[in-house]
Amino acid sequence: MAQPARLRIPVHLGVIMDGNGRWAKARGKRRTEGHVEGVKALRRLVELCINYGVGHCTVFSFSSENWTRPREEVAFIFNLLRRFVASDLQKLIRNNVQVRIIGSREGLEPSLVRLIDDVEAKTASNTGLVLVVAFNYGGKAEIAEATRRLAREVAAGRLSPEHITEQAIEAALYTAGLPDPDLIIRTSGEQRISNFLLWQAAYSEFVFVDEYWPDFDEQSFLKVLETFSLRDRRFGGIGVAQP
Repeated sequence: MAQPARLRIPVHLGVIMDGNGRWAKARGKRRTEGHVEGVKALRRLVELCINYGVGHCTVFSFSSENWTRPREEVAFIFNLLRRFVASDLQKLIRNNVQVRIIGSREGLEPSLVRLIDDVEAKTASNTGLVLVVAFNYGGKAEIAEATRRLAREVAAGRLSPEHITEQAIEAALYTAGLPDPDLIIRTSGEQRISNFLLWQAAYSEFVFVDEYWPDFDEQSFLKVLETFSLRDRRFGGIGVAQP
C-alpha cells in the first residue's frame, strides 16, 4: 500500500480504544452494540498495522478497573473476546500475527484462561505483527507484581538488591522482551493515560483523537501517523528537528 512521503512508522503502537459506550449512546443504541463495533475497529487496526509495517501493537481492551461496570456489560465484553478469538484465530495465523495477552489471570473463568493460553500457543511461532492485548490489565498492578517477583528473588538469595536495575524491572513486567511504545493513541477526545503501560510509556509520544473508537479508520490512522512523523523525539536530550 502506498504511504505518504516521509511517513514515520512506529515500531510499537499502543492504543487506548475508548468511546464504545458513548458512540452507542450518541446513536440511541445499547452500550453493548458499541462494543461490537469496537471489535470491528480492532480488526481494521490489525489490518492497518500489517499493511503499514507496524511491528508491535498493544491495545487496551479491558482494564482491571472495568470490573466496576455493570455485571452484564462485563460478561458481554468477555464473550466478545471469546468470539473474536474463535472467529479470527485462523485469519491471524494466516497473516503471521503473534498474539500475546497481558494482564492478571486472577478472577477470570478457567475456560477463558484456557482460551488465552490456546491463542498464545497457536500463534507463538508467527513472525509478523505482534498483537498484544491488555486484558484485565492495570499499569500500577503490573509494576507491583514485577516488584513482588523481584522481592521474592531477593528473599530467596538469588538476587542482590543492588542488582534491581531498570533492566531487571523491565524483565519482570508483562511486556518483557517487547520494545517500549513509540506512540500511544487514545480515541474519544479524552486526554489521559488511564493506567496504561505506565512504565513503558516513559518516552512515548501521545496523540489524542476526537473520534470514538468504532469510528477510527484508515483516514484517522494516517492523520495520527502524520502527526507522529512531525514529532522531534529527544528522549531527554537536546535532539534535532525532524527534516
